[in-house]
Amino acid sequence: MGWRGILGFEYGVVQAPLGPDISGPELVAAVANAGGLGFLRAPDREAPDCMRQLIRKTRALTDKPFGVAVILAFPHEENIKAILEEKVAVLWVYWGECLKDLVIQAHQAGVKVVPQIGSLEEARKAVDVGVDAIVVQGLEAGGHVIGQDGLITLLPRVVDLICGHDIPVIAAGGIVDERGYVAALALGAQGVALGTRFLATEESYAHPIYKRKVVELHKTEYTDVFGRARWPGAPHRVLKTPFFMDWRTLPSNENESNQPIIGRSLIHGVEKEIRRFAGTVPNLTTTGDIESMVMYAGQGVGLINEILPASEVIKRLVEGAQALILKEFASDKISAENINT
Repeated sequence: MGWRGILGFEYGVVQAPLGPDISGPELVAAVANAGGLGFLRAPDREAPDCMRQLIRKTRALTDKPFGVAVILAFPHEENIKAILEEKVAVLWVYWGECLKDLVIQAHQAGVKVVPQIGSLEEARKAVDVGVDAIVVQGLEAGGHVIGQDGLITLLPRVVDLICGHDIPVIAAGGIVDERGYVAALALGAQGVALGTRFLATEESYAHPIYKRKVVELHKTEYTDVFGRARWPGAPHRVLKTPFFMDWRTLPSNENESNQPIIGRSLIHGVEKEIRRFAGTVPNLTTTGDIESMVMYAGQGVGLINEILPASEVIKRLVEGAQALILKEFASDKISAENINT
């Protein structure tokens, strides 16, 4: 069964990487200690020493394996070198081509490679270069969204594509609870990756106001209003905050570069000024006008009603999925009679 785990992990529950530093050592370690697969997020600049520090800090909090995610659209070669030298369990890559050379290098270091993809074409390329698993991201996902397809249609197509290859598929986008987990299993996934649900945990490094908004607000929108200068051509799904609703029709020639500074954050040890329309979410250190900052979230946000410990999220997912499968899909319940009524 799907909850028996993937890639050698106890459960098929993955905490998706949350940038720039929201999935920090505390969250990743809490997920690992609860039997899930947690991912740190590499800095968006070359900072191998910082990368090593993050990995070592996480190792001080857990003796279980975990992963690191790298956005290939940003400078990353030195960071990846540090990740492979530290021999973390899994390297997650996205927003860029996962090349065969990288997969070979990682495998030589004993590190598994998992790209996140948003289309069938990307999945095909990933299979060809010999990756260890694939994360299929649907349009429902929060944060930066690479594809245009919904998860319920894209996922089974990817599953069909890799039939015969020993490559687990992990579903991402709008999954929050055991129902989404079981639905993903039914569509052929072996695991699920949750971002927004893990953002709204006690251990996440998100600002308390951001966490509260994830609980309070129930609607998201796919947009390109935030971070246009720093990361062009990268649409994203955000919470429909009052600030966003006021500015959602921002003319396409406008971006954050000439906007007023609305706050400051300490990110990976470096103080950053946050301009209006910047693509940087508020973390625990952020000061200023938090409510006017970007808040990424997936469509599953309407199912998130409380901040929980990460271990409780995993427990509810796993136990809930087991109970749901026994209750709803036990052989005596599924009969032609039931299906026909």
